[in-house]
Amino acid sequence: MKRGENIYFRCRKEAAKQNARLSSRENAAELLGVSPSTLADYELGNTKVIPVDKVTLMADLYNCPELKAMYCKNECPIGKRMPMATRIGGLESVALRFLKEFDPDRLKDIRSGLIEIAADGRIDESEIPEFQVILNMTDDLSRILSEIRLLGEKALKNNGFETRVTE
Repeated sequence: MKRGENIYFRCRKEAAKQNARLSSRENAAELLGVSPSTLADYELGNTKVIPVDKVTLMADLYNCPELKAMYCKNECPIGKRMPMATRIGGLESVALRFLKEFDPDRLKDIRSGLIEIAADGRIDESEIPEFQVILNMTDDLSRILSEIRLLGEKALKNNGFETRVTE
């Protein structure tokens, strides 16, 4: 990676194609409410942990929702342990992986295995390997769903729509 080409820099430069004010570090810094030298430190990797409010603002201003996911996955002790996407692939790739993971036969197998394991209300030692397979599958599904969410946030904002975040 060349100096100045971290994710924050790349997202700002990509956003500058739609918003010329983001072309210069000085203008972007003004929009973010930081000094140009602070933004330079973010973009050059000189700042170890960027304040979460600034990451959120950059993600919104640059229409780069993966910045939030990356921050959570890399900086938050809880997020580090969660299965989530931090990059967005192409629509075709995401859709195909989604269809593969949500194949009805595959889901039927997961369902059957989970019913068997849960039938007595506990996980026996003999059921642990199958339960681990189910957990791994749910992690894969979670990553794909979060990637679809990131893709959707970016696409909808580009088309003038806001996505609604629900809890």
